Amino acid sequence: MKEEEFRKEAIKIAAYLMAVSARTAPKGKGEDYLEIIFVDGEDKDRIAEKMEELAESRGKNFIRDANGVRKAEGVLLIGVDGGEPLMLNCGACGFNCNEMPSARKEGRDFIGPNCVFRVLDMGIAIGSAVKLGSIFGVDSRVMYRIGVAARMLGIAKADVVMGIPLASLGKNPFFDR
Repeated sequence: MKEEEFRKEAIKIAAYLMAVSARTAPKGKGEDYLEIIFVDGEDKDRIAEKMEELAESRGKNFIRDANGVRKAEGVLLIGVDGGEPLMLNCGACGFNCNEMPSARKEGRDFIGPNCVFRVLDMGIAIGSAVKLGSIFGVDSRVMYRIGVAARMLGIAKADVVMGIPLASLGKNPFFDR
């Protein structure tokens, strides 16, 4: 079998293992508020189309990143529901833990405020996923704009979402900036 014939399946397998790495990454108090989704095919194309649509009002970087999504074999979405505070009353979100949930509202791209520790959990999960992808030799890049489009389309439901396009090409297509 030629590499072109199994590349898409290899990316999917890598994405599944990256999702496991994200899921099992350390989390504050061991509480898991992550949402992890793999998209390819029509859903991936819908995200790219939404990003192109958003470029009209939000700028050319949405087009640049949509082109990256189109070159990807699939996209791993990692998000977090950050509205359940860790109850440390640290104030990093701008509130104490009892006040923060009632202050939450839909923002331009995401829902906030979020417990900083939940968002840190998402960052650690993303780092775990892309590190494993790197070990497998999968091209990737963490992209904010993918998460915005995925939320707007209802593909992802988390309060804050990032997208990780995945490819296996001769050159990483996500760093042509």
